[in-house]
Amino acid sequence: MAGHSQFKNIMHRKGKQDKVRAQLFAKLGREITIAAKLGMPDPAFNPRLRAAIIAAKAQSMPKDNIERAIKKASGGDAETYEEIRYEGYGPGGVAVIVEVLTDNRNRAASDVRSTFTKNGGNLAETGAVSFMFDRVGVVEFDAGAASADQMLEAAIEAGADDVNSTATGHEIYTTPESLNGVSKALEAKFGEPRRSALLWKPQNTVPVDDEKGEQLFGLIETLEELDDVQNVYANFEVSDALVSKMSA
Repeated sequence: MAGHSQFKNIMHRKGKQDKVRAQLFAKLGREITIAAKLGMPDPAFNPRLRAAIIAAKAQSMPKDNIERAIKKASGGDAETYEEIRYEGYGPGGVAVIVEVLTDNRNRAASDVRSTFTKNGGNLAETGAVSFMFDRVGVVEFDAGAASADQMLEAAIEAGADDVNSTATGHEIYTTPESLNGVSKALEAKFGEPRRSALLWKPQNTVPVDDEKGEQLFGLIETLEELDDVQNVYANFEVSDALVSKMSA
């Protein structure tokens, strides 16, 4: 998942100084509201809501905003959103998955399609690229939460499938069905994770040159700026030099 991880790291650094934070809070709040509406409003009994709240806290979303988003789910004016997955190809033939949460399917489809077209990509049929990804759960902790050996031992005991520990943190992968149980077990040992979510993990990554890499970063950034788009995943890998350049 090199391309997606690299892009997220870049956007995390840039986002602290950007006006995108308000838009990010709106997207996080929308996911919290939908999660609370589809299940119980108590995160202890609603895994999706729990994951949404963890994501919001990781972005320093104020507690009042989180509580308002939960309460909004029980209100009579709560919006009705549709979850849609779009798939396509970016520059260099890189596979891209776009997850959308929208109250207007036609608007979302038009915006996503035009963004692909304007940034050197093309939208494809549903299923065209998702077979190149695995649907998995991931639980992330900061590197200081535990040593690599401690995290590996705890993750195996909790029923996780795989662990990737680096200098920047620990990534614990699970099946979608076991995500909530593994997350809770690890939280009991190491505290609240910085992330607990379902995602699309590439089975393999496609190396691209710096020119195509810059175009891909542009495509993903523009997609994530769309109000309806919640998540973007891609299976590309770029050079460290380009990552440093885009981070500057």
